[in-house]
Amino acid sequence: MVSYRIEFKHSAERDLRKLSYPVVSRLLDRIEGLAEMPFPRQSLKLSAVEKTYRLRIGVYRVIYDVDEEHETVTIHYIRHRREAYRNV
Repeated sequence: MVSYRIEFKHSAERDLRKLSYPVVSRLLDRIEGLAEMPFPRQSLKLSAVEKTYRLRIGVYRVIYDVDEEHETVTIHYIRHRREAYRNV
């Protein structure tokens, strides 16, 4: 099984800095799981953008791209559900 590399955009890093440690810890556990399974059952492809998915983790949404050719998962945003789809 191929392990994907996880990359964070600056926007995702900035989003993480705004959250409390317990929330960040839970989010990072699930994000690390994307390295082994970039298309988990809970993910949903966003129809507006090619190769872009969202992962629901409680009230937070992780917006990410998967590049199968380069085996990379790029995390774009980690936001509360009411703000998650702005700028996507």
